[in-house]
Amino acid sequence: MDEKKIRVLIAKPGLDGHDRGAKVVARALRDAGMEVIYTGLRQTPQQIVEAAIQEDVDVIGLSILSGAHMRLCEKLLSIMKEKGLDIPVFVGGIIPRDDAEKLKQMGITEVYGPGTPLSKIVEDIRSICALKR
Repeated sequence: MDEKKIRVLIAKPGLDGHDRGAKVVARALRDAGMEVIYTGLRQTPQQIVEAAIQEDVDVIGLSILSGAHMRLCEKLLSIMKEKGLDIPVFVGGIIPRDDAEKLKQMGITEVYGPGTPLSKIVEDIRSICALKR
């Protein structure tokens, strides 16, 4: 019996127009055998949650370089709670260490900064999804 592929939604919330990092991560996840849905630039937290529901994803990955990570993540997690969506959310970007800890306390699964090995992101997603199955 084939094991179900991990489905990951990669999203760029807010007004940030830089998506190179998101695309690099998306490609690494795809190359690792995951199914990746990329929403494109300038998505609202509401749009991201709706896409996650429609695509029945296992994980949401956010790429945020705009400095609005606290507000965007808080809104996204709030909408997820309203909709009863309980899936891990990973965040990547330029995020101060103190903010990364606050994001984790809010419910973000992991925060990745510049230079994080792609293999770590892949392994973390595999590990968290294995726990949920």
